[in-house]
Amino acid sequence: MTQKAALVSLGCDKNTVDSEIMLGLLRNANIDIISDLPQADIIIINTCGFLKDSVDEAREEVEAAFGFKRNGSCKVLVVTGCAAKRYREEFLALDGVDFVLGVSEYDKLIPTITGNIAECELPPLHSVRIPSTPKHYAYLRIAEGCDSHCTYCTIPKIRGAYTSRTMPSLLEEAQRLADFGVKELVLVAQDTTLYGKDIYGEQRLHVLLQELSQIDGIKWIRLLYCYPEHIYDELLAEIAKNPKVLPYIDLPIQHASDRILKLMNRKSSSKILMSIIKEIKRHVPDIVLRTTLITGFPSETKRDFARLCAFIEQAEFDSLGAFAYSREEGTAADKLPDHLPEKVKLNRQEQIMLKQQGISARKLRQNIGKIFEVVVEGIEESGVYFGRSYTQAPDIDGITYISSEQPLEIGDFVHVRITEAWQYDVMGEVCDEPAE
Repeated sequence: MTQKAALVSLGCDKNTVDSEIMLGLLRNANIDIISDLPQADIIIINTCGFLKDSVDEAREEVEAAFGFKRNGSCKVLVVTGCAAKRYREEFLALDGVDFVLGVSEYDKLIPTITGNIAECELPPLHSVRIPSTPKHYAYLRIAEGCDSHCTYCTIPKIRGAYTSRTMPSLLEEAQRLADFGVKELVLVAQDTTLYGKDIYGEQRLHVLLQELSQIDGIKWIRLLYCYPEHIYDELLAEIAKNPKVLPYIDLPIQHASDRILKLMNRKSSSKILMSIIKEIKRHVPDIVLRTTLITGFPSETKRDFARLCAFIEQAEFDSLGAFAYSREEGTAADKLPDHLPEKVKLNRQEQIMLKQQGISARKLRQNIGKIFEVVVEGIEESGVYFGRSYTQAPDIDGITYISSEQPLEIGDFVHVRITEAWQYDVMGEVCDEPAE
């Protein structure tokens, strides 16, 4: 009888790629993939270990899986991913866990489950990947690991040094995704901007973009996780001139107080960050900028926070995510003095998001009357469709609601005139005129 496996994927989009690779390995081993955990012979939980909340979620999922193992058909429980590597001994000590595999050990998945060591001879992992995202978009992970060693972050310890994938392997994977029906590639890494520096001796993200844009079927290429310090002129020039590369950059700055940035081991200052933002907008006037921030970092004063708020007002990011500082054991920041109460951290997070709501609403209202190309992603019970324009990345940004008299298909690209705007989302109607 064919074994059945269910996989629970937690964490970020980079973890999603790992999960998709494991799904491919299971299929190659003739193991059926199902979504119903109580019916699974094998349960795999791919964990995130970036933050305490992520690790707590992983523990809860593993505990839930114990129930399926006691009462269902589950015979094998495997814990993988970042939390599995970070807390390997803890998970191994749990009675219900059979195997623990870290982020660099996915080639061991099938031999571990089957006990057949001969199955270690595998094709390149990315060649077996089964996309789990909607068919019209997929993540393309262009590098692994990180060299930045920000004091609050565990990633270098979990995923190792920054390692770019070779351009031929990325182009081969992108072609397979295009053949699968993918129209939007979302490029991810801990820092996509640094791509190529380690293996080619120079940053080559702009060259990769040129090559990816030659693939038939790929319509949009989106950039996430671009460290501001590593933005360079050739990259901006490519974004400005290449019609397939969306004028959208996710630019995580984390803070804007020089003192806090130094404590974080970030390589910027407030002045440098503002200069970079102005340079980006000079090269690409219609650019959409997104960022992430941390509030309540150890010793963050009212003055530090006020500087952050003032910077947000001046920079006017199109989209922003703020996170209360999470104290992570094993990091340099964990050993800093003057940790703030949780209430203060959360209050400052709320203040930032309220400030951003006003900025976002003001900027979105400026789009009323404009026409955008939008990819259709679904339909509400009310009959209103929804999707995303180039200004909206999957899962992290707002959405565009679409009024259409004709039926639309998921994955279609349509022209939409914006008629209403709110804090994060917009509403529009399908029209025949081209996007502006």
